[in-house]
Amino acid sequence: MNSLELFSGIGGMATGLEAAGFRHLDLFESDPSCIETLNQNLENNTIKSGFEPPSAKDVRNFDFRKFEGKVSLLSGGPPCQPFSFGGSHRAAKDQRNMFPEAIRAVKEARPRAFLFENVPGIMRPRFQNYFEYLRLSLSYPDVEEVLGEDWVSKLTRLEKHHTSKARSRLGYRVVIQSTNAADYGIPQTRQRVFLVGIREDITKSWSFPCATHSAAALEASKLTGEYAERHKLVDATRPKSGAQFSFEADPSVGTKPWVTLRDAIMDLPDPEIGEGNFIHGHTFKGGARAYKGHTGSKLDVPAKTLKAGVNGVPGGENMLIKDDGSVRYLTIRECARVQTFPDSFVFHHVWSRAVRQLGNAVPVKLATVIGESLRNTLRT
Repeated sequence: MNSLELFSGIGGMATGLEAAGFRHLDLFESDPSCIETLNQNLENNTIKSGFEPPSAKDVRNFDFRKFEGKVSLLSGGPPCQPFSFGGSHRAAKDQRNMFPEAIRAVKEARPRAFLFENVPGIMRPRFQNYFEYLRLSLSYPDVEEVLGEDWVSKLTRLEKHHTSKARSRLGYRVVIQSTNAADYGIPQTRQRVFLVGIREDITKSWSFPCATHSAAALEASKLTGEYAERHKLVDATRPKSGAQFSFEADPSVGTKPWVTLRDAIMDLPDPEIGEGNFIHGHTFKGGARAYKGHTGSKLDVPAKTLKAGVNGVPGGENMLIKDDGSVRYLTIRECARVQTFPDSFVFHHVWSRAVRQLGNAVPVKLATVIGESLRNTLRT
């Protein structure tokens, strides 16, 4: 099945969707540093190249009608800064808000389904009306713009259209899901919002994939000693049972344990003594220190959300707490493991730039889980 991706970044979602069976007709990205990383991984065949090597493409200047009738899935992660808790909080007033372009791409390419990802902040109360405007705009992308009309006025027209008997020429059934990546086997507690639309002429129903992993199942594996035995932990470093989570009677039935940071990086050599220099991106970076609000990730739970950071080097949360209580920065390769990129994926050699790119990425395996579910629905 053919797909098209906007705002690709370094290709986390694209790599995951490719693993789910989608073939990308094109990737759109405007940041030169991300394009450099994309092209490196096209060259080594980590991302399959069924299209021209990406170059800086501004979606605002592109006519997506050339893809009409050719695309099963349109995906992407519109820039999150207008909505993130650490961003500008300006939503529609932020020039970096690319949701209008995503909506236009849906209207012009008319994919059978779309998949967009963003930060939880987009659903906060102050953006509630604008978020409803986005939902209805994606549900009815063919409702025409009126010259000079602001989004508030168009929201009124969309609400009237939604509650009327009028049928759109192009309509989508939109599902919105807030997820924790750890619940799908990603070694990171990363909260994100997904907006998924299925075109109305697709008769098969779809629902967001159910969680496959749980905190309670991880706690159970610690209580039985299985986790400590698997990692050969001595008594001093064994996780204390009951210390991390509170859970109901038996909510872990049918789920696997959350994947911890130790699970994700246990087979990588120690970078502090130079053993990792032969692995791409696994070079030690000194200077890590803990301070209030930046204490690093514990080894025996999923990592904290990998941060892209603002105003320079990413924040101190991109660290791990060692068994002796000291901290060190995660290497680029360890950050890639946290985001479930394959070990064959290469990144910029500068730590801060690579980690910023990784912090903005969609976890590869999470994209695969969602992509496989969508592909099964679109197959009929």
